[in-house]
Amino acid sequence: MNINWIFLIIGGLFESGFAMSLGKMQHTSGAERWIWLASFAICVSLSMWLLFLAMGGERPIPTGTAYAVWAGIGAVFSVILGIILFTEPITFWRIFFLSTLIISLVGLQIVSPT
Repeated sequence: MNINWIFLIIGGLFESGFAMSLGKMQHTSGAERWIWLASFAICVSLSMWLLFLAMGGERPIPTGTAYAVWAGIGAVFSVILGIILFTEPITFWRIFFLSTLIISLVGLQIVSPT
């Protein structure tokens, strides 16, 4: 596997980290809110840096593919973490569309020219 894909996958995971940090910030106050704000800042910085790295180097991932996969990974894990951390509902349609998103992300990786 191309190292750029590894950067992209890890960056997508950090994207879900910054989304979860925002969610947790909404339910806290005081010092705890500042901790979640720091978590958000770290996760968004790492996520963007890893997306940048994935689109460069010797075997860059095309911008459109990189962004779609990065955002998709973030979306998938945000939904999963939302179910676990915020007890969001698990419905047939949520799982169905989450599955189609995962299939699409794998498909983009397969057909990517890198």
